[in-house]
Amino acid sequence: MQTGRMAPDATLTWSPRHATDVTLTVARLGRGSSDPTHVFAPDGALWRTTLTADGPASMRISRDADGMLHCDAWGQGADAAVASAPALLGSDDDPSGFEPAHPVLVDAHRRHAGLRIPKTGRVFEALVPAILEQKVITLQATASWRHLVRTFGSPAPGPTPRPMTVVPSARTWALIPSWEWHRAGVDPQRSRTVVTAARVADRLEECTRLDSVTAAARLCAIPGIGVWTAAEVAQRALGDADALSVGDYHLANYVGHALYGRDSFSDAEMVEALEGWRPHRYRLVRLLQAHGVPGRERRGPRMAFVDHRSH
Repeated sequence: MQTGRMAPDATLTWSPRHATDVTLTVARLGRGSSDPTHVFAPDGALWRTTLTADGPASMRISRDADGMLHCDAWGQGADAAVASAPALLGSDDDPSGFEPAHPVLVDAHRRHAGLRIPKTGRVFEALVPAILEQKVITLQATASWRHLVRTFGSPAPGPTPRPMTVVPSARTWALIPSWEWHRAGVDPQRSRTVVTAARVADRLEECTRLDSVTAAARLCAIPGIGVWTAAEVAQRALGDADALSVGDYHLANYVGHALYGRDSFSDAEMVEALEGWRPHRYRLVRLLQAHGVPGRERRGPRMAFVDHRSH
């Protein structure tokens, strides 16, 4: 961590075209409270690291009393980082066609009008943690992500509020030895998927220029990546407000209970029920979550902790 008030390498100030709640908008970009790439500082500013095409960068995003948003950035990728900041805060997100049409959603939409769908523009950067989250509990996935990023990433540039790390390059991910994956608690199937994706990372980054259907198909062409993982990437990297995480362990039951009072809802029923909200189905889910709408009380079996390091 740097100390003092080191001058940023690049800055940008802009006025968002829609109401923007920074915390809500970026809430799902970080992976746990100890994510070394994503920190909210005591002064309320968001610090985020990224590996741009130009190199590593640290970003500090804040809002002033007049509602203007500011991004300061440090590192070789500073210019690219500040250029991406408005999209990161949802500047490309257009909620104008969203019709809540349900009492719970009407209230959620009114109370959380500043929730935007972020677009990081970094596909592989969003893909790796999504792969790590496949078929394991969140606690395991975030621990694996934290260990691997800290071990193989690089120190973040700039005066970060705590020691932060920039994610490894795709080449570095591809060269991580099997025993390090094992040490991080990642089973061979997930590590193989990350390595396979790393080898075609440049092709995956092109998804930012593709329509949502074509982008999902390109992601799903990688062995080990299915519709759930592709949707999780689209929500973060592509700013896709319709990317519904079909196949999620809890989502269908959550939506069924929150909107219809149903305690058992299948993926197929969820997809059918939300059809009328296209192309805003992910926005709908985020509004329910932001509003604190509860799902059903979990009485059945939960996903178990599996220690892959013991195998």
